[in-house]
Amino acid sequence: MTFPAPQGRLTLVTFDTSRFGLPTTITACLFDLDGVLTQTATLHAAAWKQMFDEFLTAYAKQTDTAFVPFDPHRDYDEYVDGKPRLDGTRDFLASRHIELPEGDESDEPGTATIYGLSNRKNDLVLERIRTDGVQTYPGSVDYVRKVRDAGLKTAVVSSSANTVDVLETTGMTDCFDARIDGVVAKERHLKGKPAPDTFLAGAKAVGADPAQAAVFEDALAGVAAGRAGHFGLVVGVDRVGQADELRRHGADVVVDDLSELLR
Repeated sequence: MTFPAPQGRLTLVTFDTSRFGLPTTITACLFDLDGVLTQTATLHAAAWKQMFDEFLTAYAKQTDTAFVPFDPHRDYDEYVDGKPRLDGTRDFLASRHIELPEGDESDEPGTATIYGLSNRKNDLVLERIRTDGVQTYPGSVDYVRKVRDAGLKTAVVSSSANTVDVLETTGMTDCFDARIDGVVAKERHLKGKPAPDTFLAGAKAVGADPAQAAVFEDALAGVAAGRAGHFGLVVGVDRVGQADELRRHGADVVVDDLSELLR
């Protein structure tokens, strides 16, 4: 396995990163949550589909046009996966050439505004989490615990505003030295993926230069963010059969589960 040439200022590490499938220059690991460590990506995809299909059905009737449902694979992967909720709503609607007012945070869920639709999607996700619970990918969670036990710094970097709830539900709050999520990004005015801002903030939070940090992502937007930030390694996690797309978006290595990286 080959790795990209390291860039920037590096710090000498005293542990063997090769047993984790990492270059020797890596001192920190930045993990996306949904789809990498937890199986909540399927809950998000279902919630996006339900919300958009509700809206698209009403929109088709109002405009006397054909109803074309939200595709939980193609549309989800290309327009919403890994992005902040508002950006995902905007990008999908733009793909259908639908313009809606922005609205504001107080909009009733389901209102025909960017905020209203986004609020509806969030309500649906929370309902599904309460009803179905949250399942993890045990091999990937084990990987996080092992790299942390070995002395590498860890951060969770997620676009979700529900990250704290998911970490508490799954018992993973002790897995990370730092958290950069949708709530933190909003407070700090950080651009969402595919911009690298949240990953850069995660690296800074654990005292690592980008060249010293590895990014672990399953979303195309997240992998693109890792590449845009010039991180030391970008690992794509292929849960849905999109290995080639992950590579095209900037993944250096693609695995089905993080356990495959353990030596």
